[in-house]
Amino acid sequence: MVTAARVVRTLAGAAAVVIGAASSAHAQSASTRDRASTDPRIVEAGGKLYRRNCAVCHGWRGEGTVANWNQPGPDGKMPPPPLNGTAHTWHHPRSGLMLVIRQGTVRIGGNMPAWKDRLNDAQISAIIDHLISLWPEDVYQAWLKRGGYN
Repeated sequence: MVTAARVVRTLAGAAAVVIGAASSAHAQSASTRDRASTDPRIVEAGGKLYRRNCAVCHGWRGEGTVANWNQPGPDGKMPPPPLNGTAHTWHHPRSGLMLVIRQGTVRIGGNMPAWKDRLNDAQISAIIDHLISLWPEDVYQAWLKRGGYN
């Protein structure tokens, strides 16, 4: 015979299991978070935007397109750096990366055009999320320690 007290105990036990599992999953996801965006669709959309707009200069997977990216080219300007964590991109906070993509580097002596009239902030942010997803874990952790989300 099922009593009301037994039903309440069973439901309370089930609720405790669900709450405990949810808390554990939240703690795990907070410690092993999906880098920049918790939504893989944003990272994927950022990858598509990156390949359409950025890959010609920075490489298909952010690997760069010139060997000596850290030395001035024949025009005296710095070539596009790799963005996959092997150059200096991770030295800059997210807000700085947003600014560089929006405004480009022409005004400071570079070749990168401003993208603010072609990409909105959500698209630029998705591109950055994609790039962050390419970085090795140690580079990502170093970026976080430098205040990467500032």
